[in-house]
Amino acid sequence: MLAAMDSVIVPADGVSEGHITNWAGNVTFTATRLHRPSSVDDLRRLVADAPRVRVLGTGHSFNRLADTDGVLVSVAGLPPSVEVDPAGRGVTVAAGVRLGDLATRLHAQGYALANLPSLPHISVAGAVATGTHGSGTRNRNLGAAVSAVRLVTADGDVRTVRRGEDETFDGTVVALGALGVVTGLTMDIVPTFDVRQYVYDDMPLDRLVERLDEVLSAGYSVSLFTDWAGERVNQVWVKHRVGDPGEPPAGPWLGGTPADGPRHPVPGMSAAYATAQQGRPGPWHERLPHFRLEFTPSSGEELQTEYFVARERAAAAIAAVNEIRERIAPVLQICELRTIAADELWLSPNYRRDSLALHFTWVPDIAAVTPVVAEIERRLDPFAPRPHWGKVFTMAPSTVRSRYERHADFVRLAHRYDPAGKFRNDFVDSYLAAG
Repeated sequence: MLAAMDSVIVPADGVSEGHITNWAGNVTFTATRLHRPSSVDDLRRLVADAPRVRVLGTGHSFNRLADTDGVLVSVAGLPPSVEVDPAGRGVTVAAGVRLGDLATRLHAQGYALANLPSLPHISVAGAVATGTHGSGTRNRNLGAAVSAVRLVTADGDVRTVRRGEDETFDGTVVALGALGVVTGLTMDIVPTFDVRQYVYDDMPLDRLVERLDEVLSAGYSVSLFTDWAGERVNQVWVKHRVGDPGEPPAGPWLGGTPADGPRHPVPGMSAAYATAQQGRPGPWHERLPHFRLEFTPSSGEELQTEYFVARERAAAAIAAVNEIRERIAPVLQICELRTIAADELWLSPNYRRDSLALHFTWVPDIAAVTPVVAEIERRLDPFAPRPHWGKVFTMAPSTVRSRYERHADFVRLAHRYDPAGKFRNDFVDSYLAAG
């Protein structure tokens, strides 16, 4: 088995063969050859000659988003360039670079990204293309920091689309690989900063819901973890930016107690994999993610689902999920609740909507998990949830399409870039079809 997040010895011809799976192992791709061109020119020729193409990043999607019956491509073999432009306050990074590696190089030069997701192990372009995010009431998802996208189009040409220069720019960032093969991104950067991370155990759910805005705004980034096994939140993680006003409480807080040692979000997992806590200051890239870059956070034996609802309705959405916690808990490893600020990206789950994300990490049993996912979707339906593009969900394609005001605009944009459907697959055809 060729697991996409594992290290792979690439043959001289840049092609790996065998059963190619995603990181979790729940998806075996139709293609049995993974092409890893070592230059953009090689990639251009490969794309121009292929009838169908999809790109596989680090394989951290849990559905068939990256699948193809044509050519499956990885951009991890392209030169891992990272070029900082201090004058323009931006960084241009190769698509296949992992977020953690980009962050390390930025920090060494005195810069930072404004936000990072919980896993630093995933590729920059894959994270951006699917609307992946971190947390924080004022922090937007990764794609919102993108100011330019460089991609190989269906005919093998290279095109760069820049913010402020192309009226369709906001449709090219979170694009699910439907416009072409992204080879590089330019992203906004800020001066590097330090963060302290604090964890509180066992906050009563009723106190949390009663003071939800206070809790979610208690730090630069806040995450709530619950196993839905009772009327409590297992852990509240508060990431406080050093120098910002205020500090998280030193003692008990809304019924929660300061953790007496380091924690891992998933019960029973070693805290050695988690980033440092208990108020120890450290650089942004070693605190904003939940997991350390030098460790693999889990074996991949899990499934994931995530929904985004309007933050203004967060308390009601949490209450709706709590009503079925007896169904959720038996197949759940952990659920994370966090916030993301609104953006203007057409296919972003946070498009023009400050959001609460409800993220579920399940046991690796799709037959047991699927009916629970469907029930969660029914309970959240009054809140018009948008699913994470790379996770497990059961919503009808027509429902998903209806949640995006710019859906029709994106369909037209995709047809302009790719009139023959070279970058499409069954997933894209279902969720990004016209009508």
